[in-house]
Amino acid sequence: MKNSRASGTFITVQGTSIIKLFIFSLLFMFIVFSVSGLLTSIKPEYRLASASVNEAAHNVNGELLYQLMGWENHYFLKSEKDLTSGPKLANLVFKLSSNINLNDPRSLLGRELPGFYQFDGKIIVAGEGTNYTNMPMESAPPIEIMKQEREASLQNLESLDQPKDEGTTPPPSPSQTTGGRKVIYLYFTHNRESYLPYLKGVTNPNLAYHSQINVTRIGDKLKESLESRGIGTEVNKTDVMGNLVKKGLKMPSAYQESRPVVASAMASNRDLHYFIDIHRDSRRRDDTTVTINGKSYAKLSFIIGGKNPNYEKNEKLATDLHNLLQKKYKGLSWGVIEKKGAGENGKYNQDLNGSTILIEFGGVDNTFDELNRSADALADVFSEYYWQAEKVNSTVPAQGS
Repeated sequence: MKNSRASGTFITVQGTSIIKLFIFSLLFMFIVFSVSGLLTSIKPEYRLASASVNEAAHNVNGELLYQLMGWENHYFLKSEKDLTSGPKLANLVFKLSSNINLNDPRSLLGRELPGFYQFDGKIIVAGEGTNYTNMPMESAPPIEIMKQEREASLQNLESLDQPKDEGTTPPPSPSQTTGGRKVIYLYFTHNRESYLPYLKGVTNPNLAYHSQINVTRIGDKLKESLESRGIGTEVNKTDVMGNLVKKGLKMPSAYQESRPVVASAMASNRDLHYFIDIHRDSRRRDDTTVTINGKSYAKLSFIIGGKNPNYEKNEKLATDLHNLLQKKYKGLSWGVIEKKGAGENGKYNQDLNGSTILIEFGGVDNTFDELNRSADALADVFSEYYWQAEKVNSTVPAQGS
């Protein structure tokens, strides 16, 4: 009888290999936790933005998913659409890695030409004559212009206190009001943006800034017009640009400076629901003026930041107002523009509330007669929008005047 011996497989593992693997694992975990800790501990304004991830999610639509699945299962390519000619994965990868969209040459020019990034916006809703050659622009003034001691002398002020628009009939007493509640909040991130007709000897649009005669006057007129239609309105005239000078900050920090102003208003008055940041465009008169029923108006532009979680709500508000303006004041609205590219804030404090918008009132060449007409027109359509929304939502009962 022969002795049998069970056969087996033997694996020899060197002790040095286990040690190396253990050290590598510890080092990898240390790096991961260190990097993640660093990214979460730094101040929000210095954190890296996930623009590439957001752009990837935006571009991965249904057709691209079908195309990717079709590479493994050809059944998905047998749909009614010809998905084989759909989105190109190579184009998407190139766009995400270089931030250059082959279908939009502005994405390349904006990175190479100084100042061209100002045109790097997206037209969500176009008004009459709106295209990518006449995009709204904001120009930062030289730091010395922001200082009061270098301000220009004023002119043409005698017309500002005269009765406005003899042909305009004041609205009758409102049939419904918000009572003592303030529901609309007006503020000015670039509060010293002014208009050339009132600045003596100034012809350069980049120098159209003043601490006294500026966009805050539009806030006064808009408040007056809204309240004449029963809608309580609050105006905040914090000198944001003056604060920038005191703190030694530059224009890109303006929205960080106005943010506490808006946040404080939201916290102190729960009745406030709509927040409007009033600005002035840098474009010239031909682009910012329209004639309606024989009278000239300063065009309005609605700017929506594309980098905030309330984007869809803010966009809908701006679009609804644009559509109402098109019906009653055709041509007054330039349109609704999304901005989120390089050199742009991309939020404009609109992440604080779903009913927050930025409105550009005219350009550097417009007069307050034109601006006031536009303020009246905006108040007209806004009141229509507001009371309709109140009726539909039934959240706040209207009070008799």
